Amino acid sequence: MIRYSISVVDDEESIRDGLAMILSEEYDISCFADAESFLSDMETNSPDLVLMDIGLPAMNGIEALAIIKKKTHDLPVIMITAYEDINMVILSMKTGAFDFILKPMNPDMLELTIKKAISTIALRKEVKILQEKYLEDNHPCFIGESKKIEDVMDFINMVAKSPDTPIMIMGETGTGKELIAKAIHARSPVFQGPFIAVNCSAFPDELIESELFGYEEGAFSGAKKQGKKGFIEEADNGTLFLDEVADLSLPGQAKLLRFIESGEFYKVGSTKKYKVNVRIVSATNKNLEELIDKDRFRKDLFFRLCVVKAKIPSLNERRDDILPLAKHFLYEFSNKFEKNLKNISKGAQDLLLYHEFSGNVRELKNIIERACLITQNDVLTREDLGLKQKPDNIKKVESDGFKDPSSHLTEQGIHLGKLLESIEKKYMEYALKLTSGNESKAARLLKMNHHTFRYKWKKANT
Repeated sequence: MIRYSISVVDDEESIRDGLAMILSEEYDISCFADAESFLSDMETNSPDLVLMDIGLPAMNGIEALAIIKKKTHDLPVIMITAYEDINMVILSMKTGAFDFILKPMNPDMLELTIKKAISTIALRKEVKILQEKYLEDNHPCFIGESKKIEDVMDFINMVAKSPDTPIMIMGETGTGKELIAKAIHARSPVFQGPFIAVNCSAFPDELIESELFGYEEGAFSGAKKQGKKGFIEEADNGTLFLDEVADLSLPGQAKLLRFIESGEFYKVGSTKKYKVNVRIVSATNKNLEELIDKDRFRKDLFFRLCVVKAKIPSLNERRDDILPLAKHFLYEFSNKFEKNLKNISKGAQDLLLYHEFSGNVRELKNIIERACLITQNDVLTREDLGLKQKPDNIKKVESDGFKDPSSHLTEQGIHLGKLLESIEKKYMEYALKLTSGNESKAARLLKMNHHTFRYKWKKANT
């Protein structure tokens, strides 16, 4: 469970102690007797929420609020006042206060106001935790929690250390192969050098040589007067990422092989030999072995490029990452479209978890972008996603249990893993109902270990 931090700024010690006692069980509390000490501490320890008295000594709360809003616009500040001076309240709201509460504080009203403020930053906090966990040192990485992605990143961390070893990234369209290539570059000894990405399918056969290796002045009709650097030269002392390498023509493959073997090349129209130090990372969504059998890809180039192979799982193979990714994109597009989107509804989350992502992470990103653009709510709903509801055969099994497979398994097929998860969740729900919410007793009813029950129940409801 995420814990939020609250800074209490009040010159009355009794107020500070009382708020700390009331709130410390649920929140991390820091107390300050004046605005100056809080603002100094905020330089290194920014809280999630501020409770601040208006009538502070020296710098008052309104002045401090103005400084806070200049430093961090999104930090919610709840003002505390001993009397309802309407002019002061209006001024604090105009300055950017989230809300205000009166002394003596009503505990229920205090809790309600804090919950409302926390709800505005909950998504940002959750995404920040994900990013801190998976974007180490601001290096590109995958957002996700699945074991499969953890294994991929562990592998990347290991192989990236050798800058001379070519790496082949294999995976379906939309799985994030370029992101992995950037992660390899960022974790390699050449991380300070350039990262040059080339889509090999974007250039016709007659241009690929000049694009890769560059050309000299007058090399061909239409050539730039001063000549041009190729992608390989631009990537010197860095990483060259060859995306869709399977689409490279056979003449282009031959020239690339020659360069990989020697590290040397000639620009088009030049007799001067160039030598660069480049790490080669390539990627494809095609089966190279099949292309070799069809004489559409060189076997010798295959062995040169595939010294190390990294297989990126599809999003359907790492379904535990669907919701973390969706919330990451929700936060991204909420900012882009200047909306205050707080979360994804339970119904919408269920639809995402049941959806088959043929376009992988890219498809999920597009779905969330569209939903963020069109929604009129502060929480994404099932209708915003524009996805089909659960398949009727899964709904029917959920309603009557798993009695007769022949009544549910049609020619269209059924996702057995999701079906079993759904049935398991319904039995766990009923076991908890029978035991009045006692997890230990519910686990015994289902002949499960208590810790296993708790883990599965938590997973089923996230």
